[in-house]
Order: sequence, then structure tokens, then C-alpha cells
Amino acid sequence: MKMQLNSLKKAVSRLSAATLMLAALNVSADIPRTADGKPDISGIWQAMGSAHWNLEPHMAKAGPATELGAVGAIPGGLGVVEGGKIPYKPEALTVRNDNAANWLDRDPVVKCYLPGVPRATYLPHPFQIVMGPKSTLITYEFAGADRIVHMDQPDLEAPVESWMGHNRGHWEGDTLVIRVTDQMPETWLDSAGNFHSAALEVVERYTPMGENVLMYEATLTDPEVFSRPWKISMPLYRRLDKSMQLLDFKCVEFVEELLYGHLRKGAGK
Repeated sequence: MKMQLNSLKKAVSRLSAATLMLAALNVSADIPRTADGKPDISGIWQAMGSAHWNLEPHMAKAGPATELGAVGAIPGGLGVVEGGKIPYKPEALTVRNDNAANWLDRDPVVKCYLPGVPRATYLPHPFQIVMGPKSTLITYEFAGADRIVHMDQPDLEAPVESWMGHNRGHWEGDTLVIRVTDQMPETWLDSAGNFHSAALEVVERYTPMGENVLMYEATLTDPEVFSRPWKISMPLYRRLDKSMQLLDFKCVEFVEELLYGHLRKGAGK
């Protein structure tokens, strides 16, 4: 097991270097553009990988056991955290580990709550970007989540905290930068118990690497939970399926037996 983990760490290091190299290239050729010259990233996109299970490097393992039986298997992954480890404060790491041990009972996504940012980006469900002159809409298949990105309004304040946060965007060259604040502290970052507080600030960067690939990066800052800012990065792929569109995924109906079956009349007899 120790040798496997060491090999995994080396692979993560190589992957991080390759990711940084790709981002540095900032490929601009063959990128569709809007009338004002901005990259046209409108379309349906999807992340591939296991980041939704665990942002950090992780081995494959069996899913948790429930009264309904085992919940599948969790695939291994190299992780998407720059440097491999999330820099938790000691007391926050204890909370994360306790969350992980009680994942099925505590994960907000299992309960079908809105996933928050950045988690919505790398769930195994597609999402759609719709660009506009004053705002950009990002809408997600999972639970009908969406968010409005207010463009070039850096001083616009959030009226209240919300599940998908307060989103303010601008362009830096060919990169769409979105600053996300005022999220509900109940959202998690993945299914491994990684969490944040209400102080979380996420700065996302969407950089075209060609017509059908975006490099996605997000820097997370939360002084109540993490000892320093840290970053994740991964590619997003444009969905090219014929007649592709977002479909309904109202997840409550799929998990209500798991979550609420014990409330049925006669349950447990």
C-alpha cells in the first residue's frame, strides 16, 4: 500500500507539471469568438474524472454500506489539487476526517441540496454556459442549479448568502475570471468530506485550449478552514453529442427511498 501511495504521489507531481504547461500555452488558435472578439465559450461542457469523489489523490475503494446494501464502488484518482494536499488547519482537518467517516449521512449533494462552487463544475453531470453582454448564465443539469455571473461589476454586493454564491466576472485576455463569494457554508467540495466556511472565496478561471476544451482552474481562500489559498485545475470538454441538451435530473426522486424510506408506514417491520 505504501508503494502504491508513493507511485500515486509521483504521478500527481507529473500531472501538475503538465497542467501548468498547458495553462501557460494559453492556446488562442481556432477558438470561436463573439462579435466583440471575446472567446465564445457558450455551449455544454462536462468534466471527466473522479474529482467529485475526492479532490485529493485517492485509491479505489468500496462504497459505504447502508440498509439498502452497498453504494457501488468509488474509483481511484490522481487528484486535482496543486501539490496534492488541501492545506487544512489542524482543527479543520479533524472535521474533514469526521465528515469522511460519515459521508453518506452528511454529504449535502446526497440530500440533493445545490452543490455550490466549485463542486458543481466537476460533478458527473453536464452544464451549459450562455454568454451575454452584461451577464453570463451557467446552468447545471444536477438539480436544476444555475448562477448568473455579473460581468464587469466588481463592486456589486450580494444581498444574501446563497447556495451557488455571488458571482462577478471579467475577462483577462482570453480567460474568463469569476469571483464567487457569499456561499452557504453547508456545501461541500466533494464526497470525501472536504468542506469550507462562509468565508470561502473562489476565483475561477476558464481558459480555452482549443475549440472544444477549456482549462478550468479555481483558487480557494478560506482563512477559517485553510492555512493558505490553494488551487485545483482540470480540463472541461465540450459535449458534441448529436442534438445535445441538458436534461432534467431532479435527484430527490432517486434517493428518497435511501433518505426517507424509514418514514414509510410499516417500515422496519
